[in-house]
Amino acid sequence: MNNNKIESIEIDLLLEAVFRRYGYDFRSYARASIERRTRQFMSGAGCSSVSEMIPKVLHDKEFFSRLARYFSISVTEMFRDPFVYRAVREKVVPLLRTWPHFKIWHAGSATGEEVYSLAIVLKEEGVYDRATIYATDFNDDALERAREGIYEVSKMKEATRNYQQAGGKASFSEYLHARYDAVAMSGSLKERITFANHNLAVDEAFGEMHLVFSRNVLIYFNRELQNRVLELFTNSLVRGGFLCLGTKEDLRFTDVNNRYDVVDGKAKIYRKKSVP
Repeated sequence: MNNNKIESIEIDLLLEAVFRRYGYDFRSYARASIERRTRQFMSGAGCSSVSEMIPKVLHDKEFFSRLARYFSISVTEMFRDPFVYRAVREKVVPLLRTWPHFKIWHAGSATGEEVYSLAIVLKEEGVYDRATIYATDFNDDALERAREGIYEVSKMKEATRNYQQAGGKASFSEYLHARYDAVAMSGSLKERITFANHNLAVDEAFGEMHLVFSRNVLIYFNRELQNRVLELFTNSLVRGGFLCLGTKEDLRFTDVNNRYDVVDGKAKIYRKKSVP
């Protein structure tokens, strides 16, 4: 048996140890990504083999937390793919407006930039006060950054451009407070947002959601876990509720495809059918 096959077995054992000890299930994550990240983490942790990491994971919670953060994907930006937010503004918000109160689940919220982007759209469309937004991620460090809402000022030029392309109706600077070399999101945007830890691989559904916003999360899962998560989203949505996925994600060839109508194919926005 060559070294690559042995390492693959070691990674299987590592992921099984993580799941049985902590309940975090990375076993169904895209394999190539997990293998690459495991090797990178192993090098930085001063371990000579994956096997050497297993007892550390089992007995050292801090070591596990560092590994989990390494596995976490936190690539995001304000108004990423501006046309998606324009589509939400034009095609989703008018229907959200028909409910006296609506709930949004932002699953895989990372460090929060897209949560605040969505909040700004709801503000500008006059429906923010009707919303309850649950922003979830399994990475506690990312969640803490999201709660703080403090970001590098160097990213704000691109964020402003994205905001304008997304159909922004004001000056983007109105939503920011300068803090030395950083900016803080306005406290008014946080009033309806609850940040919470949730692991899509093992945790249960949220009930009675009118919009599930989860962009570029599924691409890191294998087909089995993708179907598990999509079932979770579908069970969380009210009939007629909306699902917004990432631009590289698609409902075609999934177990829930026939339970949705396409609202915007480019923006990957779907609406749950009123009849099952």
